[in-house]
Amino acid sequence: MRKQEEYEDIVIVGAGISGLATALALQRKGIRSIVLERSETLRATGAGISIYLNGWHALDHLGVGNQLRAKSTPINEIHGEWVYNDDTEVIPISKEGLRCVKRSDLIEALANSLPAESIRFGCQIVAIETDPVTSFPIVHTADGCIMRTKILIGCDGSNSIVASSLGLKPANLFQTREVRGYTSYPNGHGLSNHFLHLKGDKLFVGRIPVDENLVFWFVDQEFHPKDLETRRDPILIRDRTLEAVKDCPKEVIEMVKHCDLSSLSLTRIRYRAPWHLALKNLCKGTMTVAGDAMHQMDPSIGQGGCTALEDAVVLARSLSREMSVIQSERKISDQEIQNRAEVALRRYTSERKWRILILSTKSFLIGSLFGASWLKRFTFLTLFSTFFGGRFGHTQYNCGHL
Repeated sequence: MRKQEEYEDIVIVGAGISGLATALALQRKGIRSIVLERSETLRATGAGISIYLNGWHALDHLGVGNQLRAKSTPINEIHGEWVYNDDTEVIPISKEGLRCVKRSDLIEALANSLPAESIRFGCQIVAIETDPVTSFPIVHTADGCIMRTKILIGCDGSNSIVASSLGLKPANLFQTREVRGYTSYPNGHGLSNHFLHLKGDKLFVGRIPVDENLVFWFVDQEFHPKDLETRRDPILIRDRTLEAVKDCPKEVIEMVKHCDLSSLSLTRIRYRAPWHLALKNLCKGTMTVAGDAMHQMDPSIGQGGCTALEDAVVLARSLSREMSVIQSERKISDQEIQNRAEVALRRYTSERKWRILILSTKSFLIGSLFGASWLKRFTFLTLFSTFFGGRFGHTQYNCGHL
């Protein structure tokens, strides 16, 4: 029996933040695409997403910034505190510079701006090959479908099958794991609009208001083999996290104690090494990657979601310069399509590579600081100030208009 074959101009793998943002950015430029998602529904659950100024620039270009602002609280300051003393470092945040958005709100805002038929659920990619005649990608799905596409964009996360096809190595593991969760306060949390960074001995706690009733938080510690079992049981996650924060202020302990168990997750921190990004091509033929599939990084700099949104804007802008002709009435040869697509993808990866290298290096250095000696911390902080424009200079970046 002959397998079913389909033909699409642009296929995006993964309906997470990166994939949906890329599809929406292309739609804003009048370019159709299809998003393939292995899950049966939108993966709208998950952690809060810190959106800094650079991320809001991208969301505004995508046309969903205002509706997300209406569901989140502006953060005015970052407060760096220590568990065992009363010292506090206050870092002002520029107006409209930081908000925490529920991942579900962000995913739904992006998805609801797309035609329903542009997302195909229950579609798992099992193999990718290149057509020997046209050199275009051919995608094989678990249900036996063969999809021939002119452009393939991998937005399928750290275990990306598209990234693997490009020759990118799997993401590396830090010796750090992170618990994330929400705590709801029906009568209001009464917290000021600041992002708490609470540091202890091999412990880092973050707390940020989403709105007047909801707080997103995370707790970082060194990874322990027991975490492999703990991560399957939200009660165990909560109880072990309570043990970790037992010396923290009472309000932090109560926050963990009364968390929403269904929101809890325990994740090993992964990163794509900056030297791998520097040495590898981020596109091959008419295939490329975006989001975590390209540049998964330590979450401590708060740029995972923001950078994926930047990718979407830059990729759509690059493709629109060359590819609008594909979906026009004029007939165009496969060779011209291939040439135009390759020019667009090379422009996209060239524009993004330096930005991604800076962020990946910065996040790698910060991730390496966890549990480090005073001398190592001082050395790395000196590097930040000298070469990276301070700890938050990267948030002032503007990816430009669509």
